[in-house]
Amino acid sequence: MTSGLLELCGITVSFDGFLALRDLNLNLQPGELRAVIGPNGAGKTTFLDVITGKVAPSEGDVLFKGRSLLGRPEHRIARLGIGRKFQSPRVFEQLTVRENLALAVSRPKQPWTLLIGGLRSSQRDRVQHLMSIVNLQKRADWLAGALSHGQKQWLEIAMLVGQDPDLLLVDEPVAGLTDEETDLTADLLKSLAGDHTVLVIEHDMEFIRRLDSPVTVLHQGHVLCEGTMDQVQVDPRVIEVYLGTTEDDSK
Repeated sequence: MTSGLLELCGITVSFDGFLALRDLNLNLQPGELRAVIGPNGAGKTTFLDVITGKVAPSEGDVLFKGRSLLGRPEHRIARLGIGRKFQSPRVFEQLTVRENLALAVSRPKQPWTLLIGGLRSSQRDRVQHLMSIVNLQKRADWLAGALSHGQKQWLEIAMLVGQDPDLLLVDEPVAGLTDEETDLTADLLKSLAGDHTVLVIEHDMEFIRRLDSPVTVLHQGHVLCEGTMDQVQVDPRVIEVYLGTTEDDSK
């Protein structure tokens, strides 16, 4: 396999003797959209924590653009071009949609500049563009706290995109969304791939199918198999450990 934007090489993570990840290998190419699924305790959250520097592996390496991320603090990893969206939306609920996005695109991060209209023309155009890709133009002056759960999810994704990361890590973006919002979220993430590399962790199999992307299945901290959704869905190992159960994944 050729070198990619992100490479996890033999990653092992042990918590007091419990192997959360064991010899995990993964390669993401620039512009790729990849879905990651797995049953309870598969290591999905730990996997993201290792990439973003929250957890240090006991073995292995994480390479981003050919450079090791090990030992780098979380904020420096973010500045290298890795953005992470957590399951629960993290937006500034007392600010408007426009102000949230203005904070995302402002350089350097100085909230007081927003009070005096400190954005450059190009940044204001960027805010307008971000509102358009998540269909929030008509709610530009709404407080973020007044948005629906799905709209908050889209706003946070737009805020991440506003920071122009090369890699977007998106954790359970459709939890609690309506069917219509779920479909729109899939379309949004597909539209972002190409300009960005997008890795999505989710449990909703219909959502994963709609992404129409390669799927990586994790089990007990290791890659069980990879392929299209049609391929992994009929794999006997996947049926046994994941798709054949209804148990919720608390990670």
